[in-house]
Amino acid sequence: NELGAHFIKTDISNEESVNALFNFVSSKFGQLDILVNNAGILADSTLKKLDSDSFDSVINVNLRGVYLCGRAAADIMIEQGSGVILNASSVVAHHGNFGQTNYVASKAGVIGITKVWARELGKDGIRVNAVAPGFIETNMTEGMPEKVVNMMGEKVPLKRWGQPEDVANAYTFLASDEASYITGAVLNVDGGVVV
Repeated sequence: NELGAHFIKTDISNEESVNALFNFVSSKFGQLDILVNNAGILADSTLKKLDSDSFDSVINVNLRGVYLCGRAAADIMIEQGSGVILNASSVVAHHGNFGQTNYVASKAGVIGITKVWARELGKDGIRVNAVAPGFIETNMTEGMPEKVVNMMGEKVPLKRWGQPEDVANAYTFLASDEASYITGAVLNVDGGVVV
């Protein structure tokens, strides 16, 4: 397209698929400046009803996918001596959420990975941070009953849901030179839910 963007469908839970993606990036562009690990899925269920396949599918995309993409990106970034890795977590990683055993575990794991990689990759000029969105109006929340939406909005100190642009602005800041001395951080974009 006019921006020079390339869209490549990739199963980020599959190592071969991820390696093919990053081989393409390396051969096409010769470098990788920023990785945003933002893919994620939900399969909510209470513990007693949560089946192993649902648990595994969320962990495979939300956590294993971050690991596979981060590892492949780090190979390129270490060689070039710089880079930024940004991982999508969630505010529920801080306090849990009813019926989201697998999702919360995956997003808490993302915070752990972020902190470990910040320590490991800093010497190579690579910064690693996470963004933890709260209640954000997206396709995932469109089908929610209005009563639930209003109730959840009341839990937010700013008394509103966030917009996708709020999250995008956080990523843009963390990817920029203005954040050049920030690594290992988790930026909550939640209107004050986690205070």
